[in-house]
Amino acid sequence: MKTLDTTVLQKALNQIEDYIPQGELININVSKASVSWHLDHSLKVINAVVTNMQNSDPALYKDNFSFVGKLLLKFKCFPRGKAKAPKHVTPPETILKDDIVLQLTEARAQIKTISGLDKNAYFKHPLFGNVNKSRVIRFLDAHTNHHLKIVKSILK
Repeated sequence: MKTLDTTVLQKALNQIEDYIPQGELININVSKASVSWHLDHSLKVINAVVTNMQNSDPALYKDNFSFVGKLLLKFKCFPRGKAKAPKHVTPPETILKDDIVLQLTEARAQIKTISGLDKNAYFKHPLFGNVNKSRVIRFLDAHTNHHLKIVKSILK
């Protein structure tokens, strides 16, 4: 079995960790949400995606990945302000640093499990369709970097 390279995700998690102290900062010209919101959301997505893949039934996987999804992953770019986070990955109104640290620890452990998943383990994305093991690293990298770019813009 080929091992997937999760180095890009490990680097992104290190960046998230570096931004935790600036979590309270907001720049409404960039985003209505704080730095902590973007960090918390990114971690919730990583943890939810991997958990959903772990709990998926690979026998039910269908390759229905959308053209838009392929395009956005190819260019590793998500347009700003176009999507709304689903409830289960939306941060709470009050975001505690300790909660972010716990989610960060979980995310580090979760991404290490990706390489051991069945090739047809998947999660359902509301716009892209089913994202399987071969696409999940690129998806999580693109999504996390989308939010890290917003964080960088907030801090400028």
